Amino acid sequence: MTLSITPLHQWIDTQKGPLIISGPCGAETEEQIMQTAYGLAALNRVHVFRAGVWKPRTRPNSFEGAGSKALAWLSRVKKETGMLTAVEVANAGHVEEALKHGIDILWIGARTTVNPFSVQEIADALKGTDAAVMVKNPVHSDIQLWIGALERINQTGITKLVAVHRGFYTPDESVYRNIPRWEIPIELKTLYPQLPLICDPSHICGRRETLAGVAQKALDLNMAGLMIEAHHDPSSALSDASQQLTPAALGWLLSGLQIREVASQDKVFKDQLEQMRLMIDDIDAQLIHILAKRMEMITQIGEYKRDNNVTVFQLERWLEILRSRIALGIIQGLDETYVKEVCELLHKESIRLQTEIMEIRKLNS
Repeated sequence: MTLSITPLHQWIDTQKGPLIISGPCGAETEEQIMQTAYGLAALNRVHVFRAGVWKPRTRPNSFEGAGSKALAWLSRVKKETGMLTAVEVANAGHVEEALKHGIDILWIGARTTVNPFSVQEIADALKGTDAAVMVKNPVHSDIQLWIGALERINQTGITKLVAVHRGFYTPDESVYRNIPRWEIPIELKTLYPQLPLICDPSHICGRRETLAGVAQKALDLNMAGLMIEAHHDPSSALSDASQQLTPAALGWLLSGLQIREVASQDKVFKDQLEQMRLMIDDIDAQLIHILAKRMEMITQIGEYKRDNNVTVFQLERWLEILRSRIALGIIQGLDETYVKEVCELLHKESIRLQTEIMEIRKLNS
């Protein structure tokens, strides 16, 4: 289905740069909220002040935000700084309380996005309102759950909708708290070009030292903005202290980001780019032709194995293909992981086709 979306610039002034959302991971005290808010407002770069009022935590005795009383603190932030405000909601009660206190933007967190029942409850509570809603990607890399949550909210009449890329859980050791898997938000943007997509580097990185690199990559991928956590004193934060910046540090980070144009009007640039794209088109056509020839050969191999009663998968041959192709790719200056992934994709299709050929024999026997 299509999404009915109100363009971002119609409800937030982003003419001077990307949307910037910042504030503490959790709302702790009124003093903490106000000190952080004044520091962020002084940057004159932050559009929206965020704070975790109700925080879904893994363990019950972890800090879960100050709760409903913190909504009055956010109302004060809006009144005294002019910044819009945003909080995470996980159920209908949260929605009702947040809207009653004039919160401008509600966001659905990664742990809630995975549960269609919870998302539908939130959607039903939003019916008939003009709220703005941000939907973070689910914890695991399931784009359909992400799309489903966006659709549920949109079907209730909410058109001020934003998708938030915050990375995905991985059991493997990684430099990231949540791996970016940039291809997934790119796919989402390809499917819904009208949908504003922003990035949450804080939850991708998990530590402040790597925030700038991820923020820059998000902007280079033409994302509409950033959500970065800030705290007036990160060392004293009651949750996610290692990924929060001081307002001053956020200012330095934002000043160092390169904001690139989506397109250039320079005729020389456009002509040269068009020439390079034509060359890419020609190379891609050759690649498609070669892939088709390869599949013809795979078909012959599958039929030959079938006729001689030989298994489809042969481990030694597969390991030799990986070793030799990766070595050849490295010689050609290609990234080892890239070559390995291409080989795995080709091998997966080869196995699928050869297995299909074997199945045809079974059906005919």
